[in-house]
Amino acid sequence: METAALRSLTIASLIIAFSACASAQGVDVGKVEYQTNCAACHGTDAKGNGPVSKELKTRPADLTVLAKKNKGVFPLKAVTEVIDGREVITSHGTREMPVWGYRLVPPGHYILKNADDYLYLPATSPEAAVRSRILSIIDYLNRIQEK
Repeated sequence: METAALRSLTIASLIIAFSACASAQGVDVGKVEYQTNCAACHGTDAKGNGPVSKELKTRPADLTVLAKKNKGVFPLKAVTEVIDGREVITSHGTREMPVWGYRLVPPGHYILKNADDYLYLPATSPEAAVRSRILSIIDYLNRIQEK
């Protein structure tokens, strides 16, 4: 239990730190990552109405009401597990061929080179690059929640 609390605190701290760095540079990295990896299905407004959504059997989730559906608390752990692949969402694809390619797969799934990371060059490690992408999307989704 203590380990889970420490992990949640670490993730929350990283989200805050990452968001502060991105804001200082004037680039909303979370929004860029969201638009690149999620908007085709979930829509630019994250309401589940992206251009690909019409082709899907199941409408993509409205990502702006995650906190509302969780008693006003953003479900950090659940969202992290969906994005990093621990919680499988069928429409996101298998871990072998996720809809977003190698950019958001669990670290170590693919062996990435620094040159593969075009947004955060130079990456300290491929794992750090993937983790940064995931955390930036989580931060962005947290910021666009309906009140």
